Amino acid sequence: MHTKSDVKTMIAGLTVGLTRSAQDSGMAKLTPLHRELVQGMPTMPDQEVRVLFSTLLPGDVTPHHSHRFPVTVYMLEGVFTLELDGREPVEVKAGEVFVEPAGVSMTGFNRGEVPARMVLFYACAPDAPFADPANNA
Repeated sequence: MHTKSDVKTMIAGLTVGLTRSAQDSGMAKLTPLHRELVQGMPTMPDQEVRVLFSTLLPGDVTPHHSHRFPVTVYMLEGVFTLELDGREPVEVKAGEVFVEPAGVSMTGFNRGEVPARMVLFYACAPDAPFADPANNA
């Protein structure tokens, strides 16, 4: 059972980026991977958080699409190339993070020779589609 002092210490640790270890040896450190201000996050009373895993095999291409809310991509393996309308192509490599902006049409590619494996984090309106077909007008 935790005392009030233990709980205050754990809360303080979370504030500065540490968590209390289950061991008596001390604190486990959190390592920030990415931090970015974004536009277009859901503002309704309830939001849905999705964590998705995706694999693009060599030569795979996503449809031209957009997202209603930002999508955070964390690459596990390979290289994911994104062509976002009005921007230079972006290559996201293993261990890197990229935030796909809301409302921007894009296409993703695996132009490499190994699978591109990634985890996608999507905070959205409940039951919102993950992607919408891009308007090619």
